Amino acid sequence: MNAPQPLSRWSREGSSRVPFWAYTDPHVYQRELERIFNGRHWSYVGLAVEVPNTGDYKLSWVGERQVIMVRDRVAPRDRGTDHGIRVIENRCAHRGVRFCKQPQGTVRSFVCPYHQWTYKLNGDLAGLPFKDGVKEGDGVNGGMPADFDLQSNGLVKLRVAVLHGLVFATFSADAEPLEDYLGPQVTPWLDRIFAGRELTLLGINRQRIPGNWKLMMENIKDPYHPGLLHTWFVTFGLWRADQKSRMVMDSHGRHAVMVSRRNEGGENRHVTEGVTSFKANMVLQDDRLLDVVPEPWWTIDDPARPGESITPTVTMITLFPSVIIQQQVNSLSTRHIVPRGAGEFDFVWTHFGFSDDTPEMTRRRLRQANLFGPAGFVSADDGEVIEFSQQGFEQWGEDGATLCELGGTDTEPAEHMVTETLIRSMYAYWRKVMDV
Repeated sequence: MNAPQPLSRWSREGSSRVPFWAYTDPHVYQRELERIFNGRHWSYVGLAVEVPNTGDYKLSWVGERQVIMVRDRVAPRDRGTDHGIRVIENRCAHRGVRFCKQPQGTVRSFVCPYHQWTYKLNGDLAGLPFKDGVKEGDGVNGGMPADFDLQSNGLVKLRVAVLHGLVFATFSADAEPLEDYLGPQVTPWLDRIFAGRELTLLGINRQRIPGNWKLMMENIKDPYHPGLLHTWFVTFGLWRADQKSRMVMDSHGRHAVMVSRRNEGGENRHVTEGVTSFKANMVLQDDRLLDVVPEPWWTIDDPARPGESITPTVTMITLFPSVIIQQQVNSLSTRHIVPRGAGEFDFVWTHFGFSDDTPEMTRRRLRQANLFGPAGFVSADDGEVIEFSQQGFEQWGEDGATLCELGGTDTEPAEHMVTETLIRSMYAYWRKVMDV
């Protein structure tokens, strides 16, 4: 049996050549779980609107650890300061059973079926059978030790932070506050979509993609591939290289926002000539799929240019390590990345709108959602090329590396989309965290 390769074997300077083993080595993957998903990072677990009432819960994931997002009881005096959402690990404190099996529901408490240990909504142990033993005659058989403490034997509780209805959790007591973790560069773009708005849930898609989880982060940090890979984007002008664009990142390079404004599509030889995905004669049988209606909230004060405004039609926000937040014209969704090993991940799409949307806008959001999701006219391409990438890494072996040098080898923000700077920035951060 061959000894495992040392983890710290990145031979090049910088982050523009990512070695294939970063996507295939199971030992590297185990360190990712330890240092990233179980470490000092905040992970997305869901939307508050998914658990609107006391006792409502949904199952979610932080890395490979299944958790329960649940709406707890909150005393009237605390309702101004306590959002009431708890995240607890789905693992009984008694014998380790993953006790909650339904993906969502409403409960008064959680009960492990194996030995009936019962937990409050906040994860505290409420009681267990035979704690004080079973009376027989003048004596008592069994029972827990005299020093057994209910308070010390509850479920694992994660720290929880809620921003505009987005729910994040972390296993780490040392993780910085969420607002610091997100940073001032990225937060205005979250505010633009969510601040002051009540969300409505429109639907959920799930898929399993046979590729390393980082490849999906890369895909959304790669601003120029949509105008090459996706026929819909390049032909109808939803996203391509001649659009006004901006690449934003936080101070660590881990989070990013791709900001762009749609043009009218059609032929521009500088960006369409020789591009096989561009179909000049392609027309829609149903124009409603691209029935784009500008919304007032699209326009905000430009965070980077005081005194100016900006009106993107697209923002793709990547929050490391686990979520992508999409605004693609009128379509809105979160995309949750759930790793399933070095070469596989689950991808969960949650489509949403706003409570004050008209019925026409809700239908429009749903129609445009057909571009995305597992069988989306656009997003099906991404799942496929991620699988192809993973196959190539595994075929080549230890010595190969990707090349991410469009726009240079630096990790600076950019005012255009012909760049791979966001990918380089993420891997510069990843190298520090992983110590490779």
